[in-house]
Amino acid sequence: MVDQLQAEFLELWGKYFPGAELPLALFYTESTDGVDKAPPSETHRCMICDLAKVRKGEALSFDLAGAVCGGAKRYLGFSQEIAPNFDFFLSCGIPGKLEGERYKKTPELVRELVEAGPRFEAPAPYAVFKRWDKLAPEDEPDVVVFFAKPDVLSGLFTLAGYDTASTEAVIAPFAAGCGSIVQYPYLELSRVNPRAVLGMFDVSARPCVPADVLSFAVPMPLFERMVANMDECFLITESWKKVQRRISGNDG
Repeated sequence: MVDQLQAEFLELWGKYFPGAELPLALFYTESTDGVDKAPPSETHRCMICDLAKVRKGEALSFDLAGAVCGGAKRYLGFSQEIAPNFDFFLSCGIPGKLEGERYKKTPELVRELVEAGPRFEAPAPYAVFKRWDKLAPEDEPDVVVFFAKPDVLSGLFTLAGYDTASTEAVIAPFAAGCGSIVQYPYLELSRVNPRAVLGMFDVSARPCVPADVLSFAVPMPLFERMVANMDECFLITESWKKVQRRISGNDG
């Protein structure tokens, strides 16, 4: 991790997004180096709920045992297994046996979705989340994850597309909450021009975040460009200052 980038972002974030929540950094590592591990559990626990403590400043790592939800194991790249009857679970369910989430109309659509979906294998045994200001000099983030309200999202969305002619600098794929902040942005690292991922539309994960918050996950190469552009883009205009006052709570 480059100390200069950490400090530069903190200064610019406070300047243009005053009072907005700091993002989390995600990286994979061979050891936890003193970072608390998400504990194993025999009952279901959503990884997004676990990240609440990271958003408050506590670092947390996940491994195969700590990612207790089957979806988290898969989307964090620790397992390629899919639960039995997943096609019915994500769709209509099985009367008297399995309640369906009804996110897709038919089991056939789910099977097609899974077959066409991306594959992701964790590059190391532990996935570590730290708030940006808590990073150590030796940390090397792969993805930066914002949990943000609409005004902040508008800034991040526009900043992500500032230096490209593409209209798709940000994507919003159908995914579980953990998939939108880990799997999809991590896979974007293999692209020449990685895109940001707008997420947290997963109804099951929504109770783990405030009602007015979505996620915005940025692969590190794109994040570095966004930081470099902050002092010359729309953030210095009068238009942004009007939004900025609402972010800071000084719009009255």
